[in-house]
Amino acid sequence: MNKQILIADDNSEIREIVRILLESENYEVIEAIDGQDAIDKVNEETDLIILDMMMPNKSGLKACLEIREKTSAPILFLTAKSQDSDKQLAFSSGSDDFLSKPFSYTELVSRVKALLRRYYVYRGKEKTEETDQIIVKDLTVHQDAKTVFVGAKEIALTEIEYQILLLLAKKRRKVFSAENIYESVWGQPYFYTCNNTVMVHIRNLRSKLEDDPQNPKYVKTVWGKGYKIE
Repeated sequence: MNKQILIADDNSEIREIVRILLESENYEVIEAIDGQDAIDKVNEETDLIILDMMMPNKSGLKACLEIREKTSAPILFLTAKSQDSDKQLAFSSGSDDFLSKPFSYTELVSRVKALLRRYYVYRGKEKTEETDQIIVKDLTVHQDAKTVFVGAKEIALTEIEYQILLLLAKKRRKVFSAENIYESVWGQPYFYTCNNTVMVHIRNLRSKLEDDPQNPKYVKTVWGKGYKIE
């Protein structure tokens, strides 16, 4: 079955361009005209969501927050905004990637394929050989089920957050720089501005795992070097 992608943008021309491009790659494309329409159309069959950041009725940022309550499917923002602060807002709302307009068709397809590939591995929809558990204090990562628990409480992570946690947990006490994390998890070349992307996802991860995110007991910062799990 073809993977289903939802594209939400109030510009009909952009929706048409993205739809034609993705359909040429054999994806099923569903269109939404604004943020609320996107929320209404997301369902269990949705494999990836592409959102414009600024839309009428409900912005992409607000829609992203609500969509995150319905699905862990990856969310990619397409937007004319390209400041670091805009990227931080996007990632803080629960998105997985960010692509500035105008974008190249090759770059869009590349991002979509990478997000879907990671999502399907994360969801266990592709066969993996990982079957053991990783335990750090009262944190447990079940690699076979792709689930995370703190004590008896299951923690809902996005696939990016899960992959960062898994990377650090599998190599306990090893310090990973922002470059190491970005190139390992996103699978793309690192640029200096990517540091903020990693930092925001680390902050989101801590907010879900830690009782006191300002004094983390799992994901530690090694100042000037990166991050590690002890």
